[in-house]
Amino acid sequence: MISDALNPTPLSTDALLEQARRVLAIESEAIIRLSTSLGDDFIQAHRLLLGCKGRVVISGMGKSGHIGHKIASTLASTGTPAFFMHPAEASHGDLGMIAADDVLIALSNSGESDELLVIAPLLKRRGTRIIAITGNPKSRLAKLADVSLDASVEREACPLNLAPTASTTAVLALGDALAVTLLEARGFSAADFARTHPGGTLGKRLLLTVSDIMHQENRIPRTPLNATLAEALQEMSAKALGMTAIVDDENHLQGIFTDGDLRRALGRGNTDIHVLRVADLMTISPTTVEPERLATEAADVMQAKKIFGLFVIDAEKKVVGAFNMHDLLRAGIV
Repeated sequence: MISDALNPTPLSTDALLEQARRVLAIESEAIIRLSTSLGDDFIQAHRLLLGCKGRVVISGMGKSGHIGHKIASTLASTGTPAFFMHPAEASHGDLGMIAADDVLIALSNSGESDELLVIAPLLKRRGTRIIAITGNPKSRLAKLADVSLDASVEREACPLNLAPTASTTAVLALGDALAVTLLEARGFSAADFARTHPGGTLGKRLLLTVSDIMHQENRIPRTPLNATLAEALQEMSAKALGMTAIVDDENHLQGIFTDGDLRRALGRGNTDIHVLRVADLMTISPTTVEPERLATEAADVMQAKKIFGLFVIDAEKKVVGAFNMHDLLRAGIV
């Protein structure tokens, strides 16, 4: 007999959206129910993980295993060293990855996964503490564990009430709750988070400072106070940042001259670029930034003030760098 699944009947638009909303509603209800049932068991699990002198090992079969990978990743990236161990592989040598100072988080909706029930007693005899997250608080795994967290749900979002859907969502949310409470207890900061996420846009936004992206030394456009407008334009063209710093003999910033200042000067008419001094046309008291500031903070300043570039000054108000929006774009900051 050919299964009806091989000859599907497409849902109407209304029916499709209704089914999707039903799934989301059931999974939302499961999380809300879980949040109201948290109690002493969660506190014990949190304290056990916070006091762990080794690493946290997550293990689970099937869909629980997939959720376990994510929980391990979240813990590891938020200050709690963790990794995932496949329970079937554990029985064939990988059990040696777990030490007595580690804590095992065992995931099983039924609480009767054979692979976990094989390794859990062995680990307990070794001294490893066990936290079970199950949908059956009376299961063998729950009874074996030092702490058992109840992640049971009233029903799955699957219309057959078979495919792990609401149950896996509940376990994932419970793992996130443990990770976040541990993060706060450890005083884990944005800077700590950046150190575990050095790649990609997130790492750049949290780690890169102005000094990492600015032009330095002879790449900085600088023009003396007594220079003519023509000399300032020549410096701007050579350094290609659309601006030049106007400095005194000791490199202290006195003002800046930009493409915008040039347009305003030309708009006045009768402008002789070979006679006019740039100091008469510069912007006095421009916005500047310090080299240790985060590049993202500098980008926010530029966007708020609608300016294209910034000069970087040190504690003595000397020009030590320059950058513009193109540099921020190249660095992946904006």
